[in-house]
Amino acid sequence: MAASAPDTELKARIMDFVGRASTEITPSHASLLPQLGAVLHTGSAVYVDHPPRATLGQVVQAALAVQRSGFRATPHIAARRIPNAQTLRMALAELHAGNVQQILLVAGDVEHPAGEFASTLDILESGILERSGITGIGVAGHPEGNKSVGPMLLWDALQIKQRFAERTGISMHIVSQFGLNAAAMGPWQKEVSQHGVRLPIHVGIAGPAPLSALIRFAIQCGIGASARTLMRKLSAAGSVADLATTPDRHLLALLAAPPPEQIVAPHFFAFGGSLETARWMRMLAAGEFDIDRGAGRLRLTT
Repeated sequence: MAASAPDTELKARIMDFVGRASTEITPSHASLLPQLGAVLHTGSAVYVDHPPRATLGQVVQAALAVQRSGFRATPHIAARRIPNAQTLRMALAELHAGNVQQILLVAGDVEHPAGEFASTLDILESGILERSGITGIGVAGHPEGNKSVGPMLLWDALQIKQRFAERTGISMHIVSQFGLNAAAMGPWQKEVSQHGVRLPIHVGIAGPAPLSALIRFAIQCGIGASARTLMRKLSAAGSVADLATTPDRHLLALLAAPPPEQIVAPHFFAFGGSLETARWMRMLAAGEFDIDRGAGRLRLTT
């Protein structure tokens, strides 16, 4: 049976949106770059995560390998893990020498700072980035809040970051934290706009991953309502059907109508499944799927 007009439009919307997606690898998965090169388009943004056991040097070397492979490397720079300003300068200089032009600036998930940078704002205020040659910065957004920072401080921080971008001419965008509530993005984007923040939003979505991995990362990331709701349901042996535990549900909810212009692309968190996530992205961008609205699924056709 031929797809209905609404499904045809939705499919085209999904293909276009996923065609602009970014994803990620960890430093230990840099060996997968030749395989990723056969799946992802040249010039695709590939972020390099900074997991707890990796050093900043390993992140830098992985980012250089990503860039050499024809992708747009975007390494995580975690403020609270940097021991001193000179270490940051050297890392950024090495990235710039390797033609890496974009970073994702995050606070880092350690309780105590390793050095003088306790937050991303400390790095922005240091003046180091303006002299680094970096031309693009991603910053974090939190549709479901942050376990460590109150909502007003989060809004203030985004406004300060936007003013930094305007003052320096460095391009800046928001990468939102992943969640399990597909309905959270719409209201949050409206709040972003209401607070005068006009930065482009890259919607963070967990790529295809087992529920056990989502639970683990939800707890580690402290993603507010999603983590609490999920744990309540599991402890009660209840259903998790109303939570968006697949990227399909997020895409269907987000793209049921054309998204606001501020939402420009998705970023798919791979959670160690970089190649699997990249292959799934390629199939969606190529239209190799059917829409099953009733099940909230995108059924791959090849």
